[in-house]
Amino acid sequence: MILVFGGTTEGRKAVEVLEEAGSTFIYSTKTGEQDVALHHGQRIDGALDEESMLSLCKERGIRLMVDAAHPFASRLHQTVALVSEALSIPVIRYERIYPPRDPGITWIDDYSQIPTDIHSLLATTGVQSISRLKWLEERGVKVVYRILKRESSILSAHQQGASDEQLCFYPQTAEAEAVLMKESGESGGFSEKVAEARERGMRIIALKRPETALGTRLTGTPQCVNGPYGLRRAIERLLPAFYPLHSGLTTGTCATAAAVAATTRMMKGETPEEVPVVLPNGETLRVPVGFADGYAYCIKEAGDDPDVTNGLEIRAKVEPSDTFKIVGGEGVGRFTLPGFDYPPGEAAINKGPREMIRQNICQLISPLHSERNPGVVCTISVPEGEAIARRTFNPRLGIEGGISIIGVSGIVKPFSEEAFIDSIRKCMQVAKASGTDRVVINSGAKSERFVKACYPTLPQQAFVEYGNYIGETLRMADELQFPHVTLGVMLGKAVKLAAGHLDTHSRKSVMDKTFVRQMLNEACCQADLEDITLARELWEKIPAGKRPDFVKVVISHCTEHCKPLLPNGLLTILLIDDEGHIYTTA
Repeated sequence: MILVFGGTTEGRKAVEVLEEAGSTFIYSTKTGEQDVALHHGQRIDGALDEESMLSLCKERGIRLMVDAAHPFASRLHQTVALVSEALSIPVIRYERIYPPRDPGITWIDDYSQIPTDIHSLLATTGVQSISRLKWLEERGVKVVYRILKRESSILSAHQQGASDEQLCFYPQTAEAEAVLMKESGESGGFSEKVAEARERGMRIIALKRPETALGTRLTGTPQCVNGPYGLRRAIERLLPAFYPLHSGLTTGTCATAAAVAATTRMMKGETPEEVPVVLPNGETLRVPVGFADGYAYCIKEAGDDPDVTNGLEIRAKVEPSDTFKIVGGEGVGRFTLPGFDYPPGEAAINKGPREMIRQNICQLISPLHSERNPGVVCTISVPEGEAIARRTFNPRLGIEGGISIIGVSGIVKPFSEEAFIDSIRKCMQVAKASGTDRVVINSGAKSERFVKACYPTLPQQAFVEYGNYIGETLRMADELQFPHVTLGVMLGKAVKLAAGHLDTHSRKSVMDKTFVRQMLNEACCQADLEDITLARELWEKIPAGKRPDFVKVVISHCTEHCKPLLPNGLLTILLIDDEGHIYTTA
């Protein structure tokens, strides 16, 4: 059993990660005022002191605690650390992502350090800080407190001596010479608050986040993560039985880790056992690496995902250069056909991994940037890649000579077909429990990101990934009686769906060029299909003026196969191109 302390954005994200397992856990908040959907989680509300936390952990058989509470909840952090040591329960701290401390901001360690050479102050540090700021009023500083507009907060403000005239309610603001804010991280909107204050010409005073107290005797080092993937992997390591299947790393993440390791040795002469890798979502994972003569390496870890690249050694060699360049070496395939992120002849290192490698290396080499040494050449190689690639779809796609370095998120979530469908069902049930009357189903993170802009008011739980199982997901939507369903689909899956393939996995279906030609004829479009390998190339083949006609035909065929699975609901189909443009017939 896992006990999660939340009440924050991180708490909500932790719930999403734990819900993926289908295992029971407990979610604890201080006030009970956070709206969070739980399917497998059990909620308890109210502050826990050391005695009550000890009792809860013993009674419920808690084997792991996740501290996802606010960074300034120092008392709770200390209590968690004490209970952790007393009961030998490991703790994962789900920390926020923090931007570098801006020297243009006045940083303080305590409220007593607030400068007194100001005439007025807007305090955005929360209702609990009002009593700790009254001394400023005694010094003649006019203080306005920005709090949440809820009855409990207003009552607390009055009890601490604040008048109605001193209160403004979030997200409103008030005119003041300076603003006081907490170092609340990206999820706390710190950067946005700083930008707003600067636009208003306000002096910015920031209270530094406290060092989080974590028990270290059990594992030697604190188990800190700052994102959902790191949380899942930490749980898999500390409580392996919680998830039926374990996650892995993409080839892109492994290549990035090797590149970071090689750069670290080049710059500092150090050979660490693991290195930090920043993923596309901004979180940092620590990845095991190794070193050999002239290169660093990372062993591909697929987790429980059936992946033929599992165990491959992915190498990186980093050398000083006048420019920054990423190249493919032995065992990395090359594109031989158009339609990919890069032209024929380029190494099959996709756009996402290239950007990961670039960003991670640049964080390390920025001190080297000078006229003498402004860049590096990073060569990625996979010695066994050419042999392994023959067991993949690369030859069919026109990628020759090795494997592809791929990965959008940086993490591989493992799913057998049965487990994947079961996970979709769990997500659909959570969506229904959230109270939304519309569920938005998407193939993955990329299409979800684009479609979310169409439904900004829907809760996160309303967005569900179907992977390739469009038919199964629509049947679930009908069983759960969703009145409105939106299907977001990119062209590669759309042409398969239009041909009647409700499971779009490449094992089950491929693009049928004959049927694509039929749809082009129906739309009165002319396009040469002889040299296309991927359906997304059609966007470039079809004249811009004829795209609406083609979209209408594709969506019409998709609707023909999907609507019978959703007889009692209204279906909206959104066709998405690679740039995020959304087409529909509605």
